[in-house]
Amino acid sequence: MSAACQYETDVTDAQWDLLYPLLPKPTWTPGSRGRPPRPLRQVVNGILEVNKTGCQWRMLPKEFGPWETVYGYFRRWRRAGVWERVMTARRQVERRCQGRLAEPSAGAIDSQSVKTATQNQEVGFDGDKKSKGRKRHLLVDTLGLSVAVVVTAANVEDRQGLIALLTSYFADGVTRLRKLWVDGGYRAEWLHAWVWSLKRTHKMDLEVVEHTGKGFQVVPHRWVVERTFACKPCHDRLCWLSPLNKELPGVTVDAAPTAQSVPASAGARLKRIFLPNPKH
Repeated sequence: MSAACQYETDVTDAQWDLLYPLLPKPTWTPGSRGRPPRPLRQVVNGILEVNKTGCQWRMLPKEFGPWETVYGYFRRWRRAGVWERVMTARRQVERRCQGRLAEPSAGAIDSQSVKTATQNQEVGFDGDKKSKGRKRHLLVDTLGLSVAVVVTAANVEDRQGLIALLTSYFADGVTRLRKLWVDGGYRAEWLHAWVWSLKRTHKMDLEVVEHTGKGFQVVPHRWVVERTFACKPCHDRLCWLSPLNKELPGVTVDAAPTAQSVPASAGARLKRIFLPNPKH
């Protein structure tokens, strides 16, 4: 770890060299009005510290600068979709490093119910998981890298969440996606027909892959999305939804105005995919 790093969550020099070109550059120039901006690396390290530890913004260690400044950058970047662009760019680089095309042709979808830490958000009760809160619907590629995410109330069934997820993903145009693996909760003829109708050519197929037998099993194709969900408890801010947790590193902007954003690239893997795989 370089001398500039003081916390475990800080980005390394190599990671910063890859991340910096993707961030908005300050418009302030020497001699102009206002205070000079904070070093962007310090700001990013502060945001990653909140993401990892789950601390309140006001409790952010002073080494990262005033918490209001760090949160101000975080808020502006969230609204501008910076994190979405960063994670999309890094996902594409990682895929190319592993000999794949930038955009996936297959992926897996699943959902996860999460308890909320506030009462002023749209919540619901998930009867299957016996949990009151909100639900994350996640699409990952075959490497487990997050592609799209949508958040709904926990009482929204998985099939409706899939529709919202794919509607959001296809909002920017047609993609290479041809195959989707899901669990038994998405089984429905009408849903299969809806997915098939999304594209005029190179139709997309929805395949249900269910757990068979007893005990633990690595379910083919779907295990990658389960692993992505399993990474989030390592980052306290990703274990629950709060008013300030609107978007954190590794998060994609949600299309629904009432939904908050959740990790789209597995927050625990955020720093790992900043560096290309040395094997390729």
